[in-house]
Amino acid sequence: MQGDLLNAESFLEMMSAERGASANTLAAYRRDLLRYLEFLSARGTQALTCGAAEISGFLATAAADGMAASTQARLLSSIRQFHKFLFSEGLRGDDPSATVDAPRRGRALPKILSVAEVDRLIGQAETEAARSGPNVTTAARLRSARLLALLEVLYASGLRVSELVTLPRAAANAANRFLMVRGKGNKERLVPLSAKSHAAMKTYLACLDSAGDAHREDVFLFPAASEEGHLTRQAFARDLKDLAIRAGLAPGRVSPHVLRHAFASHLLQNGADLRVVQQLLGHADISTTQIYTHVLDQRMRELVEQHHPLAQSLAKSAKSR
Repeated sequence: MQGDLLNAESFLEMMSAERGASANTLAAYRRDLLRYLEFLSARGTQALTCGAAEISGFLATAAADGMAASTQARLLSSIRQFHKFLFSEGLRGDDPSATVDAPRRGRALPKILSVAEVDRLIGQAETEAARSGPNVTTAARLRSARLLALLEVLYASGLRVSELVTLPRAAANAANRFLMVRGKGNKERLVPLSAKSHAAMKTYLACLDSAGDAHREDVFLFPAASEEGHLTRQAFARDLKDLAIRAGLAPGRVSPHVLRHAFASHLLQNGADLRVVQQLLGHADISTTQIYTHVLDQRMRELVEQHHPLAQSLAKSAKSR
């Protein structure tokens, strides 16, 4: 298995250097491949000699363990990328994963919040950020201002949470209301900000500056005592769920990714072009963005019921009965 592990590390180095894979993507590949290689080792084979039957057996084991079809599909994707690498490097003369069928899976619709629910969440954050008095410490004021800034920017821009928490300090000082974001695959895109989100960032930065000299040299807009030097995704998700509870919303329905979904769905619901939303979200393929069009179904039904003459006459007949 040692040889397989070395080849897996070479594959991960290639994904990082040549394809610009993020740290999170590399970590996911590493987990998937380690599970796969341990399976092969337990059956007395390895990645350089196994066949399609072993790969199918691995996926069958994952299914028996209760893994969702989406997780099985992700595992197969990792395995395929790895075997393509082994083939391209001349480490084996074929790709056994090419003939393995992906598990069937339905595409789940994204969870979203309504406009009213997002307003409620932001309203709670605004109320907490506006609190003052002798009982409100500098640290508490800073935390409230930070949470409001994070929430406003996320809903105004639809950034991935990893893009949000790694924003540079300079983002809040920009004269114009635009962010230059480096997303998946190391690709850059320009994202506009609302006046409210821009103001929330500036207010938070003022609180950060007033907190003392400890943060003046920070590179990140949202610094924290973490290994990376910025607020972690997990910490933000936890703070957001706590805010949801205080706002009277079910915490299980609220997460940074749900707010990204809400950003896209609410834009489309109000007439935004699908291509524009694709660019704002940083999706490489528009088919990824098309899943949000489900929010238009209800709106279309309402328009037909309100404006189609036949629908109006049927409604009048129903009332007269």
